[in-house]
Formats: sequence, C-alpha cells, structure tokens
Amino acid sequence: MRILVLIHEFPPVGGGGGRVAQDLCRGFAADGHEVRVLTADLEGIRDDEDALGFEVIRVPSGRRQPFRADLRAMGGFVFFGFFAARKVIRQWRPDLIHVHFAVPAGPIAWLLSKVYRLPYVLTAHLGDVPGGAPEKTGRWFRWIFPLTPPIWKGAARVVAVSEYTRELARAHYPVEVEVIPNGVDVQSLRPPELTAHTPPRIVFAGRFMPQKNPVALVRVLAGLHDLPWQCVMLGDGPLRAEVEAAIAEHGLAERIELRGWVEPAQVLDEFARSDILFMPSRSEGLPVVGVQALASGLAVIAGDAGGFRDVVRPGVNGDLYEPDDLDGMRRGLAALLSEPETLLNFRRASLELAENFDLRRIVAAYE
Repeated sequence: MRILVLIHEFPPVGGGGGRVAQDLCRGFAADGHEVRVLTADLEGIRDDEDALGFEVIRVPSGRRQPFRADLRAMGGFVFFGFFAARKVIRQWRPDLIHVHFAVPAGPIAWLLSKVYRLPYVLTAHLGDVPGGAPEKTGRWFRWIFPLTPPIWKGAARVVAVSEYTRELARAHYPVEVEVIPNGVDVQSLRPPELTAHTPPRIVFAGRFMPQKNPVALVRVLAGLHDLPWQCVMLGDGPLRAEVEAAIAEHGLAERIELRGWVEPAQVLDEFARSDILFMPSRSEGLPVVGVQALASGLAVIAGDAGGFRDVVRPGVNGDLYEPDDLDGMRRGLAALLSEPETLLNFRRASLELAENFDLRRIVAAYE
C-alpha cells in the first residue's frame, strides 16, 4: 500500500506527535508499505531518508521555532501543503492518506479526499480536539470549531491516542473513534539491567509551555533540598525565562540543568541515565515521553492529565497528582528519593507496563 502522511511537524521539528508519526512510518515501511511524509520546513532541517526508510517532503509554512507552530505557521502549512500534496498524488498515486492532527493538517486531507476520492485515516492527539489544551488552543477553537466537523465526519476511520482523547472528541463530534495508543520500540529501549543512580536522577522532557507546567517542577524540587537528587530539563519554549528565574530564586542552579531543545535520540540517552520522569503536566494526549519512560524503566511522577492515566498505575510504577498539588508531588518524590527499594520496584513495574505500548502491536492495529 502507498501511504501519504500529512503532519504539520515532524522530527526534529515539534514534539511527541511528530515522533509518533515517525515511528509509525518506520513500522509501515518495514512491513513493505511505501510511505511519503509531507510536513513543514524549518531552516537548516535535513532528513536522512536512507536511515528512515521513507521519503520526507518539507514545504514552506512560515514556521520560525522548532518547539512551536503559531497560527501563521499552521495556516501556511495548510496552503502550501495542499498544493504540494496535489503534486505528490498526481505523480505517485497513493492508496491512502494518514493525517495526524485534525488541525491544521485535517483540512488538507479533507480537500484531497473530495478532489481525488482518496480515503483518509485521522489520528487525534488531543491538542487538535476542542478543550484538549485550552491554554494553547482555546482561543483558536472559538472561531475555527464550526469548520472542523466535516474533517472528522469525512475520515474513513478516526483514531485517538488515549481514552481521554477519545471521550473528549466524542463529546464534540458525532463519529466513531477507536483508541490506538502511541507506541515505541520497547526492545530497543529496554535497559540490560536497572541501575540505581547516586544521587537519583530526575528528568523532565517537553516544551516549556503552560500545559507542560515546567515552573511547577522547580517549585516542587525547591522543597526537597535535604534529599539527594539531580535533575535535567530537556526542552525549550516561551516559559524558559520563568523557569530560569525560579531556579535562581531557589538556589538550584547546581542541581537542575537546562539542556534546551535536543534531538529525540538525546532524550532517550538521558532516560537511560535517569531514574524518575517528572512531568507535572496540565494536559496530555498520550505523552510519548511517558511511554518511552516506561520502556526505559523509569518511575513516573506526573500531573493527573489525560493520557498519563494510561501510563501510570498509582502506587505501582508512579503516582498522579493534580497539576497544582505541589505538596502532593513533593511527598511522592520524597518517598521515592528516600526509599531506594520502592523506587526500584516502581521502575521494574514500568518495564512490565511498557509491553502494552510495543510499536509492533501499534503498527499492526493501524494496518
């Protein structure tokens, strides 16, 4: 089968949704499908298609930052992406379109399906669902929502990455939605053995945006001065200055390292050197870093937000807290930092839970 994939951000541009799409494309290509990805360009980006196993076509969109697509960049992708996709369809004749995110790539798939009678599968990641990330997209949906129902109704199949995303989508759109979670190559990430680090290492990986709540991490750790730990924060975004100010205010410059925006492989390298993933998120679809953390054998302390409920079994491999419950997060982390055997047991449990998200299962579900 020939599959044309539409997505507005694709590694190394963007966040977890792009990494999901990349892993799926690799899986489809490994199974003998022909895959072409149409996505947005960013200055300096080059794709190693020989390593990927499929072709990546990047179109101009006006995007200026790897970690953020503003309204202008999304609109640019819709405009330039439609014409680029028409050219691909005429020359290559795909059998199917797989579109990630109902907004902004969805309108392209809908238009192409009408013009060329091509079916499309829509994967919703949460931020493209009304109410999924209100602090990020609430203002946009006030005026684009009336334009979105045809995108959902026109899809041959609709997939949500978590049960939370599915229920939210069904509350707004009268379509059947099935859940296929995000997957990772579990075997390649599994450590040969779990090694306790001294001091324990805490990792955060995500955009410095309100929905990821990175400043809360600093405030929580500020109350754990007396316990041994080191923390690395991977990512960047508009809240970076606020994070830096909080680190300076609490005197944590020697214990919290800011790495900035890093390649996906560097995130996995850091996971291999860590013990706890700490993500005090306010909203999540099914966080790729959460699934990667399971496969890497990390305990997970996270905000009780959307897809993290699919990743964390409280009291088994981690705990969930309301995003503003800083005291609760502090107690949860303190217990793990002061009880090495409990931390190790949580990490073992994560390895077992990771099997539910094995990429081969996920690719097969889509096929």
